Amino acid sequence: MPDVHRCFRRLLCWRHWGVAVAVTAALSCSAQAAPLKLLALGDSLTAGYGLPHDRGFVPQLQRALDARHDDVTVLDGGVSGDTSADALARLDWVLGDRPDAAIVELGGNDGLRGLDPQLMQDHIRAILDRLRQAHIPVLLSGMLAPPNMGPEYGARFRAAFDGLARTPGIMWDPFFLDGVAGHPNLQQGDRMHANAAGVQAIVARLVPRIERLLDQARAGRSR
Repeated sequence: MPDVHRCFRRLLCWRHWGVAVAVTAALSCSAQAAPLKLLALGDSLTAGYGLPHDRGFVPQLQRALDARHDDVTVLDGGVSGDTSADALARLDWVLGDRPDAAIVELGGNDGLRGLDPQLMQDHIRAILDRLRQAHIPVLLSGMLAPPNMGPEYGARFRAAFDGLARTPGIMWDPFFLDGVAGHPNLQQGDRMHANAAGVQAIVARLVPRIERLLDQARAGRSR
């Protein structure tokens, strides 16, 4: 009789183990099937300042990724007027959406206000560190200082981003407005913000980098 009891307990253990394996596999498949969440953290350039809602950076990027059949939801983390300090202050709030990857576009308002480039670098580095701690791969897109701030300030501003570009593990894009700045047909009347065609050009330029960023996020999910 004791042998019968042992066999019965063994069968129960195997049954429970099989259920646990099935549940784990189902949860794993569900996690793999869920769309990736891509956070676009930035200022007015990300928020689509001066544009109809559907022509801003986030909606245009979403459509571009949808056209490639990427199962991705782009989270709008852009706030017009934000400096690097402002974005750092609200970072924990935007991370509440649990993004899988992030684009960071900041610095324009720091430059327009003539804020200390070293402080800007410190704030953005703190953002990058927080994202790294959360295992979120990052594409950092740089910015240039407005020409009217003078060459010395411009050099310090560029040096701050050059330092950030060397952050281990990030993907680097030197200038968010590359190919748009200096082209009136791609800019709004203020000559600071991209128009709808300019945003389309930015998205087209960044999509190959973003695809690599999403590959990193997918690899992180599988580990």
